[in-house]
Formats: sequence, structure tokens, C-alpha cells
Amino acid sequence: MIVITTPTGDIGRQVLDRVLNSGEPVRVIARDSSRLPEHVRAQAEVVEGSHADADTIAKALEGADRLFWLVPPAGFRDAGPAVSYYLDFTRAAAQEAASRGVRMVHVTSLGHGYNGEAGLLSAALDMDELIESTSVQYRALALPFFMENVLRQAQPIAQQGVFSMANTADRPLLTVATQDVAAAAAALLLDITWNGQARVPLVSPDSLTPDAMAEIISETLGRTVRYQQVPLADFQARMVQRGASPSLAQDMADMVNAQNNGIYDAEPRDPATATDFRQWCQNVLKPAVQS
Repeated sequence: MIVITTPTGDIGRQVLDRVLNSGEPVRVIARDSSRLPEHVRAQAEVVEGSHADADTIAKALEGADRLFWLVPPAGFRDAGPAVSYYLDFTRAAAQEAASRGVRMVHVTSLGHGYNGEAGLLSAALDMDELIESTSVQYRALALPFFMENVLRQAQPIAQQGVFSMANTADRPLLTVATQDVAAAAAALLLDITWNGQARVPLVSPDSLTPDAMAEIISETLGRTVRYQQVPLADFQARMVQRGASPSLAQDMADMVNAQNNGIYDAEPRDPATATDFRQWCQNVLKPAVQS
């Protein structure tokens, strides 16, 4: 039995569809089962509740042997410092999985070994240490910046020919597409031969600056798109203006600052075989912008 968390999220729903297609028995944890697609409700068992809740996770792992784990974003609600949120969310699941002999495949950040505060990324790396300390068998998908962060700016790209972030314009930023994350996670969940504990860095084959990304987007769309770097202090202030708690805004700013300081370069990785940025722009970003 494979248990999937975040079944309606960007990554979780893609993992779920791939696992359902395999014919393996699947159970999902969802706060609201009505949000699940009809084919999921027809093919998978559903446990309602939060996967941070000890009773819910114990019920979901009954008779299971594999778990896909992803901590959902806290959103703009004040969940306190990110590290506390990640550890509190994960603790019961890691302990329960270890006690039942359930193998975990979980999503985390690339950057193991980075010395410095990295906000949300530090929280994810601290979560890894918690999971490892339980002696559960796991594979940690260590990820850099999601290409889909650019997809969220499809409207300003379409209407104004610009996308903006607080990342340094001329510093390479490693990226990954969520489709590759889902494919790797599903493959590990369906492979019953691995044991022990290991990290699996996953990055695209190209290392592009945001300025270089803008050039590729321009070539893909056939019109000029430029990158606009937002000062980090302005980025943080805008988050608070839009309703983010001060702690979340600080964690986000610390994350971007760590990206600008090369956190993703701190962890060794094998040559990438995932989707490159140009291919992703052609297959994903261009249709979104044109629609």
C-alpha cells in the first residue's frame, strides 16, 4: 500500500496519477475529499484530515509500506517560524513510519552543507535531519528553484513582457520542473528494492541566470520579455502588504538571500538528465501565456 500526501498539490497530484496508473493499491490523505478528482475517489482509499495530525497519519499508515511526504506551504496564515512549522508537521509521520517499517520518499531542498540562514530552505533541511534521526528508510528528493515559480507570472509576461523576482539577475539559479520531481518520486515509490537512507538531488541540465531565462522566454514566445530584479527589502515589504505574516516574509527573504549566495551549489550532484528550461518554456509556459 502506497500512501500519498498533498494529493491536490502541484507535485502530489502528479505523483498520485503516476502511481494510480501502476495499479498499486493507493491511499491518500486529504483535508477535504470533495476536492479530489472523481477518478481518485474511485481508485484510491481516502483518509480525511491533516497529515500533520498523529492520529490521522497513524490511520493512513495502517497496513502501508511506502509513503510520499511533502509539507504543504503554510500560506499567509501565521504559522510562526518555518523551522517550527516543518518540524511540528513532520515529527509524528517520521516516527510512525519508522515504527511501522514504512519507507519514505520526501521532498526537500537542495543545499545540504550550506552554512547560513536560508529561511524555508533551512526548515526543509532541518526536517531532513529529523527524518534521518528516526532511522526510517528514506529517499530525499533534494530540489532547487521550481520552474513553475515563473509560470505563476504568466499574466505579467503576457501583458507587460516582464517577470520579476528578488533573485540576482546575473547569478545562475539551478531549477527543476515539477513533472520531473513527480516522475522521480513515483519511480522510487514503485521500486521496492532500495533500502537505507539517501538524498537524490534533482536539477535541470542548464544553469541559467534570470536574465538568461528572460532571453529563452523571449525566443520561445517570439517577443521581448525582460527580467526585473526587485530589491530584497521591497520583496519582503510587498509580502507583508499582501497579507503575509512578518515571520513568513522574513523566511521568504532569507530563502532568496541564500539562493543569491549559492545555497544550491553547496551540495554535490550528478549530471542532470531532467527537463531543460527551454523545453519547459515550450511545453508549459508558452501555452499558459498564450491562453
